[in-house]
Amino acid sequence: MSSPLSHSKDQPRIRKSLSDSCPASSSASTKSLRHERLSRLGSSGVSDVSNDASTNHAESYFLRRENRLSAKKKAEEETMNSDYKKMYEKALATNQRLKSRLETSKQELAMIQDQLQKAQKEKSSDCGSNVLEAEKKESWSLKKRISDMEEQLKVKAELKMENQRLKDENGALIRVITKLSK
Repeated sequence: MSSPLSHSKDQPRIRKSLSDSCPASSSASTKSLRHERLSRLGSSGVSDVSNDASTNHAESYFLRRENRLSAKKKAEEETMNSDYKKMYEKALATNQRLKSRLETSKQELAMIQDQLQKAQKEKSSDCGSNVLEAEKKESWSLKKRISDMEEQLKVKAELKMENQRLKDENGALIRVITKLSK
């Protein structure tokens, strides 16, 4: 007794194409392919009774096969989806970590810039204060020289007056001596 799925030598063997086995194809194309397979089985010249039995048996076989393939495809998709989800979560975590590091770096940069500005202000004020100190020292030394020169002028004026007085006395003594000697 031959199996209803066995093929005779004169009947061409039916091969399933890749598109026939693809579980991702729509249900309409799956039904049309099933209908096509069933019609091929029905046209094989087997009697109607055996044709109905083989059709039911073939249909259940293809349904089970499609269910297994679709279950396998769903499992692969779930695995891929979980892989994509894991990769997405990993990328998201990496982005968050990098954003945090960037924010920290920005804060450090702002603090360093503030410190730099303060240092520059202090340096400029130090330079300004150094210039002011130098000017103050120079001014103080000039004032001291001026006061010394004023003192010298006073002494010189006193010496001139005393010199003039001594000249006058000398002239008076000379006159007295000349009067006495005559």
